Amino acid sequence: MAMLNFSTQSMKPSFTTNLDDKLFYHHYFNNNTYRNTINYNTFHHHHFSVSVSKSPRFRSSKSSIISQLQTHLSKSGCGCSWIQDKSIADDTDAKMGSRQGPINSAFATSPAQVSSVKDLFEFICSGPLIEKLGLTPDMVAESIDKWLEYGSRISKLFKLNELSLTTPQKARIFHYYIPVFLWCEQQISDHRSKYKDGDDIPPIVIGFSAPQGCGKTTLVYALEYLFKVTKRKAATISIDDFYLTAKNQAKLRESNPENSLLEFRGNAGSHDLSFSIETLTALTKLSKEGMKMKLPRYDKSAYNGRGDRADPSTWPEVEGPLTVILYEGWMLGFKPQPVEVVKAVDPQLETVNKYLELYFDAWYKFINSWIVIKITDPSCVYQWRLQAEIAMRDDGKPGMTDEEVMDFVSRYLPAYKAYLPSLYEEGPSGSDPDHLLVIEIDEGRNPILAG
Repeated sequence: MAMLNFSTQSMKPSFTTNLDDKLFYHHYFNNNTYRNTINYNTFHHHHFSVSVSKSPRFRSSKSSIISQLQTHLSKSGCGCSWIQDKSIADDTDAKMGSRQGPINSAFATSPAQVSSVKDLFEFICSGPLIEKLGLTPDMVAESIDKWLEYGSRISKLFKLNELSLTTPQKARIFHYYIPVFLWCEQQISDHRSKYKDGDDIPPIVIGFSAPQGCGKTTLVYALEYLFKVTKRKAATISIDDFYLTAKNQAKLRESNPENSLLEFRGNAGSHDLSFSIETLTALTKLSKEGMKMKLPRYDKSAYNGRGDRADPSTWPEVEGPLTVILYEGWMLGFKPQPVEVVKAVDPQLETVNKYLELYFDAWYKFINSWIVIKITDPSCVYQWRLQAEIAMRDDGKPGMTDEEVMDFVSRYLPAYKAYLPSLYEEGPSGSDPDHLLVIEIDEGRNPILAG
């Protein structure tokens, strides 16, 4: 995989000083009495006289800090990474037209004092994705302005105090969201480099294949926000948006009366593929100023939870020129397997497997780059879903019982067991290894270093 190029779509630097000065200023203001009296953003967005660093005491401290920053750091990790995410894919964020769950519940609330920029730098470099993305400590130091700016923005998005982030919160932001965003930026740069100046450049489509409950919806929400910050026009869509209407889902159920995997929405066969082709084709042509279209949405609460396509009047509108399309789904990238393989998992999968043969032309051929969230044991999906439902019930919201959760997830587990092995071993159908990022997570939804 090519190393990331931080020159693409760079934000206007927040400092007029050089790298040593900016690191020193952040270190100084984060490690003395100014910490409690100066707002981080007041400092971050104002220019300071270079004469400040002429003080012998400042100069000595800065020399020590920068000397440490330039050393290559141990990759032993921080012992804590990204925490459990309780986001619910059914919710919709009206402002951005994307889905997000109860964002604030995704982070621990116990305060922890933000350390110096030097410590944050070391924390960033300890992340499990840094080496995977081809980043070195020097590259992180060169781009520290971006890391600080993006971290500040995401903290505001999730209503977090950036000076009192817990370790899990810092890990979610600096070990996960920002590295993935930088990878997406590189993919955009590679995509656009294939065209000449003046060409009509179609938006890149980045596919996110991730199990239910692992936090992909919140990840995509954060990425879409960062694209907005960097003046990229992005659109977010999910495979959920292409479910059959309630009427057609009933027809599918009636034509497969003994197949519980097709009784409700979810598996291959329960999507309107013609509608998805029409939508994705139009979306990828949204490359000029003034072009607009509405993004379809699915209402999972309709018909007592059986769902139906939402009224088009409620669909969010996007306007071109789009730079990137974020396309997410639990079964994106699954490819048909030999009949004996799927029947060994569950005989009912044979019909689902036949439907899956149609999905490449309907979905995958539109996707330029892939992010795959990898899990070791599919059964953890049940635990994640159960946690989400318990949280909803605790908040006084309607939620499935434990038995209903088990029944719900049981309709997805056969597909996970049949299709995840080839997805992880071979990559998504039609994917290019140079445009594929695999992020392995544990049962606690924490990114881990892959072997």
